[in-house]
Amino acid sequence: MTSDLSGRIDGDHHALPVRIYYEDTDFSGVVYHANYLKYFERGRSEYMRRIGVHHHQLAALDEPLAFAVSSINIRYLSPARIDDLVTIKSRLIVARGASFTLDQWVERDGQKLAEAQVQVVCIDLKGRPKRLPKDLQSAIKLHVAGEKTL
Repeated sequence: MTSDLSGRIDGDHHALPVRIYYEDTDFSGVVYHANYLKYFERGRSEYMRRIGVHHHQLAALDEPLAFAVSSINIRYLSPARIDDLVTIKSRLIVARGASFTLDQWVERDGQKLAEAQVQVVCIDLKGRPKRLPKDLQSAIKLHVAGEKTL
C-alpha cells in the first residue's frame, strides 16, 4: 500500500497521482494557484521517500538536518478543476553540495497544467546550509537526470 501512496519512479522522473477536491479550488471550481505549491511539495516529499531519503532520518541525526526551498519558479498553463485526477511529476536535474534542483510539473491526461523549477537546500536547525550525509547524497545522485555532481 505504501508504494501506491508514495507514487512510482517512471524512467527519469517520479509520478504521484492526486485527486482535486473541493477544498483545493476557488469559488469558480478552479484549483487556487497557491495549492500548486502544496502539490509540488507532496511530489518532492514522496520522491525523496521513494529513493530512500526520509525526513525523519535527517531530523534524527546527531546534528539534525532539514530541507528548505530556496527558490521556486512556477508557470501556470491550464487550470485543474474539482474532481480532476492529476499527476505530479518530479525530476532531479542538478545536485551540488548542500542543494539540488528539480523540474516539477502537473499533468492531466498527458496535458501539462503547471510547471516549476525548484531549488532545495539542506540546512541545519539554525538555517545554515549543510551537506547531506554520504549515503543520502548517493541516493539522490543515482536519480539526477542531468548533471551528476554532489
